[in-house]
Amino acid sequence: MRQEQWAGLNVCITGGLDREGGGEGPLVFLLHGFGAPGDDLVALWRYLTVPEEVRFVFPAAPLKLDMGFGDARAWWMLDIERVTRARALGQWEELSQEIPRGLTPARTQVLELLAVAMEELAAPPASIVLGGFSQGAMLSTDLALHSDIPLAGLVLLSGTVIAKQEWLARLPHRQGLSVFQSHGMDDAILPFSAAQELRTHIQTAGLPIQWVEFPGGHEIPFQVLERLGTFLQSVLYPNPGQ
Repeated sequence: MRQEQWAGLNVCITGGLDREGGGEGPLVFLLHGFGAPGDDLVALWRYLTVPEEVRFVFPAAPLKLDMGFGDARAWWMLDIERVTRARALGQWEELSQEIPRGLTPARTQVLELLAVAMEELAAPPASIVLGGFSQGAMLSTDLALHSDIPLAGLVLLSGTVIAKQEWLARLPHRQGLSVFQSHGMDDAILPFSAAQELRTHIQTAGLPIQWVEFPGGHEIPFQVLERLGTFLQSVLYPNPGQ
């Protein structure tokens, strides 16, 4: 594993022919969730069945949280009590309409990171997959909808809808972009129903989506990693025998 600081973010780079991002293979960017350490998702790449040349980039969020344990980080601040209350009182729709304070600067910084990484790692055109878990999935969706960077795929692991009106207006501009979305049916943090709604919006806008639901909570089980590996193969190597 190789570590860099690009666009003001600490980054872990794995995969590639030297397992440190070497070579000229595709790039997969995965963003961690709220309250997780910056390297939270790094171990996942070893469980994804993809060619050795595929490279993975794991940025650490810029905000350090005082949660009393470990290296807890966030892309933007969340009012956890309000999120919990909205879920309990059935007020998730109101929450999904809001544009979180801090979303725009987070999007700008990760967009800068992508530009630096694509240059430093010499990424082939249209061979980029962007995604993340929970808050990282939300940020990935928002970035994809606010940029024209050619993407081979978008990965949404236990994400949800935010900035709803902006997203709905922008989704058709990404028509044809392949999406992988997974969500636990017993997720106690981000409602399963909200994930289903996001899936419907994505489908309606004309983006092909691979949907994986599983009996579990706010997590990434092995069955999701198996399906994700297959998805990455299909979008990064669409031609048989390539």
